Amino acid sequence: MGGPSLDGLFRRPRQVVAPGAVHVPEWLSPERRAELVVACRQWARGPVPLRQTVLPGGGVMSVRTVCLGWHWQPYRYARTADDVNGARVAPFPQWLGDLGRAAVAEAYGDEDAARAYAPDTALINFYDDAARMGMHQDKEERSGAPVVSLSIGAGCVFRFGNTEGRGRPYTDVELASGDLFVFGGPSRFAFHGVPKVYPGTADPAAGLRAGRLNLTLRETGMASRNA
Repeated sequence: MGGPSLDGLFRRPRQVVAPGAVHVPEWLSPERRAELVVACRQWARGPVPLRQTVLPGGGVMSVRTVCLGWHWQPYRYARTADDVNGARVAPFPQWLGDLGRAAVAEAYGDEDAARAYAPDTALINFYDDAARMGMHQDKEERSGAPVVSLSIGAGCVFRFGNTEGRGRPYTDVELASGDLFVFGGPSRFAFHGVPKVYPGTADPAAGLRAGRLNLTLRETGMASRNA
């Protein structure tokens, strides 16, 4: 009683993976993870429901996605989900923007950069144990502001690459429930993906008995259009 926990003994260190790309393990508290799971379940019900995205060539992404603020479909943003049900997406909440600013402050230690960060969309991806995400760039935005990535649930391999192409060099980072990953600056348009999810590593305390939630917050640079 009263001694350090195993988690405390083996706490994973934060890591600068590349210039502007920072991994902060266990940033989200258990309580905040549970709150986000509840919110994600509400957003998944609509007005635009959680769905699998159909790619232009006819392929179907293995992750399921719901968006806030702006609807993403390959490869553009719109206020309405014309590829799903035509409905306007749920608004991006102020409290989620505040969380994004806190994440930027934590990752970069730069209060000015945090105050300037104004995310207006979130892509929420749900991975089951078989889901994967191929190497890609987040490049539909008209802003070079950082991307904030929050992980809840099952652990995964997050492959963080370079800005030139999908191949090497890249770094494989293990993300677990509660982890924060921010990438901006020289790494803002780096290719990245998720080649593996670890079955059996979900976060029941947060309300996820299986699978992984990933929330990415972004500035589209389009806030003045069709607001």
